[in-house]
Amino acid sequence: MVRYEVTVETAPELGAAFEDYMRQKHIPEIFATGCFISIHFDRADATHFRTSYLAATQADFERYLSDHAQHFRGDFAAHFPAGASAARNVWTEIERWG
Repeated sequence: MVRYEVTVETAPELGAAFEDYMRQKHIPEIFATGCFISIHFDRADATHFRTSYLAATQADFERYLSDHAQHFRGDFAAHFPAGASAARNVWTEIERWG
């Protein structure tokens, strides 16, 4: 399993619009690519968000990067050209309990 996590901090005035964009457009469109078996979206507070994308294999994740990431990052930048800062991390599962 490969977990791709994107954390975003928004300007206070963008938090609600960002959450709506992610829930109504961005995440459903990424899920529709078939590259991820699950996605979850979390909010720490009104301006801090995390999206975790779970790919079954490294190949699925690499397919997302090669075939889709550029489009989705461009769409994100078009909707939030300023006021939203993203950080990305890729995690490879070593072991799971429970």
